[in-house]
Amino acid sequence: MHGYEFYVDPSRCIGCESCVNACGECGTHRGVSMIHLDFIDREWTTASTPMVCMHCEDPACAQSCPADAIKKGEDGVVRSALKPRCIACSNCALACPFGVPKVKIEMELMMKCDMCYDRTSVGLRPMCATVCPSQALMYVTPAEAARLRRDRPVNTFHFGSQEVKTKVFMYLPQGSDALDVDVVKDMWRPEE
Repeated sequence: MHGYEFYVDPSRCIGCESCVNACGECGTHRGVSMIHLDFIDREWTTASTPMVCMHCEDPACAQSCPADAIKKGEDGVVRSALKPRCIACSNCALACPFGVPKVKIEMELMMKCDMCYDRTSVGLRPMCATVCPSQALMYVTPAEAARLRRDRPVNTFHFGSQEVKTKVFMYLPQGSDALDVDVVKDMWRPEE
């Protein structure tokens, strides 16, 4: 679907897991969901967010694959590992700053969100975006995204000193140009 972009709005996620279930029902996923629901801060809130592949411009998962099994298409979509090549080593899962790839040991294969390439390549929306009741996941044109939200979609993330640009956009509060992720700082909570 030319001109459409994928948007994630964590503030709208209601934790229903409709996206996770729909993903598993997609014809090419062999009954396995390629996305998961993550809890933002388990200790302090029940807030959740759907974790889809962000389709990095320079994917760490592909760089870390010793078997060259992970490919990025000309459209910017990073595909799941190729079955004949994948050795299920988990390097991709460890390298991804978003924690998206999952190695399915029983299949000896890394599987992850591929933006429902089988659907989007024939003009359909990704399964998860078709069922999300709160529009936490959207596959729309940039003009429609701007019309639906006041918050600004960004596709730049900072992990320490590393900047990661992605094909998928995430909504952040007004005035944010990038999402800064400091895992060490977020793990430490001062005594109250």
